[in-house]
Formats: sequence, structure tokens, C-alpha cells
Amino acid sequence: MLTHRNTYLVLALLLVIWLTARFFLQMDISAWWLVLIPLIYIPLCVWGAIKVQANFFLPSLSQANTQEKVVALSFDDGPLPEFTPVILDILKEEEVKAGFFCIGKNIPENEDLLERIHAEGHVIGNHSWSHDFWFDLYSRRRMMIDMDTMEDQMLNVLDLKPRMFRPPYGVTNPNLATAIKLQKVKSIGWSIRSMDTVAKDEEKLLQHILSQLHPGAIILLHDTCKITADILPRLIAGIRERGYRFDRIDKLLNISAYA
Repeated sequence: MLTHRNTYLVLALLLVIWLTARFFLQMDISAWWLVLIPLIYIPLCVWGAIKVQANFFLPSLSQANTQEKVVALSFDDGPLPEFTPVILDILKEEEVKAGFFCIGKNIPENEDLLERIHAEGHVIGNHSWSHDFWFDLYSRRRMMIDMDTMEDQMLNVLDLKPRMFRPPYGVTNPNLATAIKLQKVKSIGWSIRSMDTVAKDEEKLLQHILSQLHPGAIILLHDTCKITADILPRLIAGIRERGYRFDRIDKLLNISAYA
């Protein structure tokens, strides 16, 4: 399995072999071979950081292992008063339970929305307190403080501690791997990225999502986007027309949502 640890060990072994051959066995091996190590290591780390499904730095649950035609909807970045209530209305009418990965700083003054998400049978995950652009450069300790601050908001409003954590921007690294392990939470990714935050055309967005449907899929959406609220009834209908049913993300993955 291609992971950061395995990659590091293999490249370290290659370095040891080169050093042994060059300096102990006195073999005439060019130093240019050393350039291959960073040329392999750096691109792999970048790829592993931006692709949460790769499980390169840490294991993330990005889809269910099933052949059953079942999918889960997940919404990031709320709760916010403009579109979260609209999306909740649609989900209630369609009888679909979803996962909401909330940003902690959005909870104050929107506690009623958080309570409504929970009361209507949806599940809530931690999407960090700040969702800072520089979150991925935080130290392990600062990441943990950020995650804890969001948890405190959840505890204050709902008396619940989330066990599901979705990395901001879906980016992972060694610091986050350690923080998640120490926090005893599970990293949750996705297998279908809707790109609703940048989409302009409703039909293209719908087809982009529907064309990627597969058993056990986790679909990434945002309850902060007008286009998401606008297409959601048609998206749900399109998924059902293709023979799929919906399950709540924690049930789809067979994990506990709260500590």
C-alpha cells in the first residue's frame, strides 16, 4: 500500500544502498542518483496531501465497501442562515438524512440551525473551528486546539462530541495524522466531489455528480452555495431514478458519530 511511511522507508533504504555502494564498496555511482529521491518523494507527498482518498498520510473513510446501490450526502462549511435552512427544508421534504460537517466559528448566532440539523435526524461532524486557509501549516498542537474549540461549541449547544472529522479542503499531512490519532476521531473524506463551490451551470453540475455515482459513494456538497440548494431536489430525484437509495453517512460507514 502506498503510504507516507512506506514511501519514506523505501527511499531511505535506497539512500542507504547508495551510500554503502559509493563509500564502502567504492563503486563508481553518480551522485545524480540522489536527485531521484526528492524527485520521487516531493510529488508523492503533494499528491497524498491533496487527495484524501489516497490514505497516504492517514486513513480516511471516503466510501463504503459495498455493492449495494446506496449513497450518502454530506454538506460542508455551515451552518449559515442563507442556504442551510433551504437545504434542510428540501431534505425534510425528500426524507433524506445527511451529514453536516460544520465549521465551529459559524455556530455562534446560528445555534438554532445546529439544533435543527440534529433534531431532524442528520448527523454532525467536525470541520475545524477556523477552516483557516493556512490550517494545513498549523502545528499538531494548534490543529488540536482548533478541533477542540469546535467540539466545545458542539458540547455547549447539543451536549454531543463529534467523532467524525473532515479535514479542511480535504488536505492531509503528518501533523494532521498525529492530531487525529490523539483526538481519537475518524477522518472522513468523499468519493464524489461535486465542485459546487465553483460551478456556474446547474445542468453541468448535476451531470458531473450523477455520472460518478457508484455503490457506497459519499457525495461532497456545501450548504453555503445557492446552486447546491437549487439543484438538490433534482439531484435527489436523479439518484433515485438510477436505483440508488440514501443512507446517513455514519450508518453507511458503520461508525459511531459521537463519543
